[in-house]
Amino acid sequence: MKIYESAREALSCLESGQTVMVGGFGLVGGPLTLIDTLVELDVTDLTIISNNLGEKGEGLGKLLNQKKVKKAIGSYFTGNRDVGEAYQRGELEIELLPQGTLAESIRAGGAGIGGYYTKTSVGTDLAEGKETKVIKGEEYVFEEALTADVAIIRAHMADKLGNLIYYKTARNFNPLMATAAKTVIVEVDKIVEVGELNSDVIVTPHLFIDRIILAKKILTQEGVVEHG
Repeated sequence: MKIYESAREALSCLESGQTVMVGGFGLVGGPLTLIDTLVELDVTDLTIISNNLGEKGEGLGKLLNQKKVKKAIGSYFTGNRDVGEAYQRGELEIELLPQGTLAESIRAGGAGIGGYYTKTSVGTDLAEGKETKVIKGEEYVFEEALTADVAIIRAHMADKLGNLIYYKTARNFNPLMATAAKTVIVEVDKIVEVGELNSDVIVTPHLFIDRIILAKKILTQEGVVEHG
């Protein structure tokens, strides 16, 4: 694990065509500093795994408007009207998953499980083209696990080893994504010395984390503001 001075340096491993997991629920818990820097990089044709693609003109919405996203895998895209319009124009592929299925697919990917059967989406358009199986008299749909080349996530604090704690609901998808990517980059509000974090509250152990930066942007009631 290495602490980087800038988001641009931390994202230097990212390449066009890669699959990227992005934490957050809307903008809450999103790695806003890393996302804004990603917007500036010369990378395209990305597959983004995230609950949604930000909001209109905010967060991952900026990346979408630059036409750098080839495919989005997530649960809740209607919060950003630009997503539907890009899909209708044929500029964006969408794979829609129920929210619990999205979380479980990421968890499975992090656990080294190839996939699993679930009753969610049975008999709906979301199950179209997927394998089904009857187990104990009930039909289930097979869902493949999700993994990524890179995950960019948000935590509240890290120690210098890379152990992470999160702040309330900003925890959302971040801990799961930290387990399911080849390279994990995290932005945090504060970096402390080893031993300063109570081991009982550490959620993500340092062995999952590759790169850390200090967050420069945070979400407040007034919107996204500069931080630190």
